[in-house]
Amino acid sequence: MAKKDFAFNHENFIWLGASVILIIIGFLLMSGGGSEDGVSFNPEIFSKRRIVLAPFITFMGFIMMIFAILKTSKNEDNNKKVK
Repeated sequence: MAKKDFAFNHENFIWLGASVILIIIGFLLMSGGGSEDGVSFNPEIFSKRRIVLAPFITFMGFIMMIFAILKTSKNEDNNKKVK
């Protein structure tokens, strides 16, 4: 398969991988904070990490993924102009 047949180039895959890692980190930061016995209330579920930081990191991961999908290479732009 020729290199020009791929929808993404090497740089796009790096951006996609970084965004997936960022999304996983965000979800891991949201996890935890449950009660020990399943009945009692644990106020740790409302920590700044779980309600502010983790959703922000996850959202940035999704924005980065959109960027990675829509990004075109400068080399591809130059090759299209030459042809």
